Amino acid sequence: MIDGTWEPGPATRWEDAFLSGNGRHGAMVFGDPADDRVIVNHHTLVRPNGSEGLRPPELADRLGRLQDALLSGDTTAAEDFGAGRPLVWVQPFHPAFRTLVRRTRGLHEAVAGYRREVDFTTGEVTASYEAWGSSVFVSRADDVVVQQVTDLGLTADVVLDPGLPGAPAQLAVGRSTVLTPEGAHLALRVGYPGGANGYTGVTVARVDGGRVSVAGEGIRIEGARSLTLITRVVRGPRHPDLTKLWATLPREDYDTLLARHVPPHRSAYGRASFVLRDAAPERQLSGSELLRSARSPALLERLFAAGRYHLLSSSGLLPPRLTGLWTGDWDTAWSGAFTTNANLNLQIASAAAAGLPEVTAAHAGLVYSQLADWRDNARALFGARGIVAPSHTDGESGHTRHFQRAYPLHLWTAGADWLLQPLLEHAEVTTGSPDAALTGALVEVALFYEDFLSREDPDGSLAVVPSYSPENRPANASWGTVNATMDIAAARHALTTAAEHAPGHPSAGLWRSLAARLPAYLVNEDGALAEWAWPGLRETYDHRHLSHLYPVWPLDAVNPYDTPELATAAHRALELRGSENDSAHGHLHHALIAARLRDPSRVAAALDAVLGGDFFHDSLMSAHYPSRNVYNADAAHTLPAAVIESLVQSAPGRLVLLPAVPAAYPAGELRGVRTRFGAQLDLRWSEDGATAVLRPTRDARVDLRTGDGFALTETSAGNPPAPLELTAGVDRVLTLGPR
Repeated sequence: MIDGTWEPGPATRWEDAFLSGNGRHGAMVFGDPADDRVIVNHHTLVRPNGSEGLRPPELADRLGRLQDALLSGDTTAAEDFGAGRPLVWVQPFHPAFRTLVRRTRGLHEAVAGYRREVDFTTGEVTASYEAWGSSVFVSRADDVVVQQVTDLGLTADVVLDPGLPGAPAQLAVGRSTVLTPEGAHLALRVGYPGGANGYTGVTVARVDGGRVSVAGEGIRIEGARSLTLITRVVRGPRHPDLTKLWATLPREDYDTLLARHVPPHRSAYGRASFVLRDAAPERQLSGSELLRSARSPALLERLFAAGRYHLLSSSGLLPPRLTGLWTGDWDTAWSGAFTTNANLNLQIASAAAAGLPEVTAAHAGLVYSQLADWRDNARALFGARGIVAPSHTDGESGHTRHFQRAYPLHLWTAGADWLLQPLLEHAEVTTGSPDAALTGALVEVALFYEDFLSREDPDGSLAVVPSYSPENRPANASWGTVNATMDIAAARHALTTAAEHAPGHPSAGLWRSLAARLPAYLVNEDGALAEWAWPGLRETYDHRHLSHLYPVWPLDAVNPYDTPELATAAHRALELRGSENDSAHGHLHHALIAARLRDPSRVAAALDAVLGGDFFHDSLMSAHYPSRNVYNADAAHTLPAAVIESLVQSAPGRLVLLPAVPAAYPAGELRGVRTRFGAQLDLRWSEDGATAVLRPTRDARVDLRTGDGFALTETSAGNPPAPLELTAGVDRVLTLGPR
């Protein structure tokens, strides 16, 4: 199966639970007939840890002295900027509770006739065995978790259980149970230690037949034909009006609620698809079987589909966290935060191209809700107007609070440009230009650089100082330094982009002149694009981050067509880069950059490292490290972008077909790609050539390029001119043959 996955037994670990979500609520489904557990998550659930009121410290009055010291050669000067402040993590993301439907007779392992399945096209997770069946989905229409259990003569205890791993012992827990003619109303109130706030889960239990009674901390059902649970989580005061909360829950039956949910989910999920010619023999294997066949085309197919499904399901109120929208443990690694210096952008990298504006809208919601905090960062730390984004956020505060000698993320100034880039790509895909909100944010980034870029190097170029390349350091200096390549690229891009889209702004001319005065990128003695464009700083090649290749991906400012010499240097930098601790995001970041540099062997090697490194749980959600170590969505969500970039790349004036197709995947079809010049594209390729169908929504003039091994032979109107002229509403068919 392409648009789903299945397993022959229930999940025994929460990491293997199948996932459903609507971008607000998430559900993790175990599918055990004896102990039917569903862990309920909500994007707003972050536990207060004392960081929620922190503001950036007032350090701007010390900035000039730091700049003087760094420019004069003091390679450790930045270690004192912010020294003495503790490293404070953002509020940690945590699960809400689990719904338990417990019976006496059990099934805890794979047996004949059992099947657990998730349908990516509907978001429904089902499990069945003999007369028993369980179905769960998270409704996009009604914003509730819906679960139905069917069994002739069902007898079970039902409870909302907050006792998940890592839950603080000091949680204040209260329960309410009210029997109703249709079954019962259940509520679980959880208060955070030492505060007035918490969250509440409310459930309507609908029972068909049988008897219902209050039992222990929940209810007992005896002799029922089916049970339906409709659940919602609300974060807020510890003692809400439960009657009002129960009244807001829908009362329709399971099938009616599912029918209302499926159209918006299916419409979004179905916009793009990916199939490989040689995958058919193994498509019916379970996910766990496929994961043991790392080189199976069917595995890449299924992970592509699962990645789009999980990305869509975790994006709504907010974009995906480090764990997407799901966790079964209160001790979530790195607070389950949004880590913005690599992970978040990698996870949402396919949103524009793969037709998921829902993901981009979620990201926009996070960004725009925090602009006031970003202004505080710019003023307090750098004495500047405009905005500076933090390296971590819990979804509530956008203030910088990560002060650490080894990772001085408070010095990172490229974050706002980096985080606005996905919104800019979405605008290029849809309308061709940013809306007023995005234009305003672009202007604020440029205003920051207008104030911040006040120092020069000995040659008269502007110096970006202090500067930091996440999360690396020169081999012969401290972390905070001068002219990190990512910072140079971000400043140049921010200034020129703001000038382009706000040409009437009084500073537009100044922004262009500042961009022109930024230092050139440095090619080091190894022939590689240097991570720091500052004389004397030596490279540290073995590192998981590839921040210095930001001008290659996603900016496309360094590419094989316009800047071939720099592209060669960037490729050399990629060759020399190690994988350090084998973080999944590092491998797939490598794949994205290799694809832009037209290196299919490196794309293939990066994909092989992830597919063969035991990074994926049976749920097809991924881990941060090999051997399924640390639940993390980076690999799951980024993989579709790596696949798309190897097959199709676009910029506002360029289309590249088949730039870096791995040799292991000689034939297939990719449908529904959105290009940044306003055309939808379907692509079919094989050893004999390829066909691409373009459906433009606006007129465009496009430079057409093809990967090695392919040559343009014809279109529906004969050989195209150079560049390709596209007319809105007129399909264009491109045919490629082998060279």
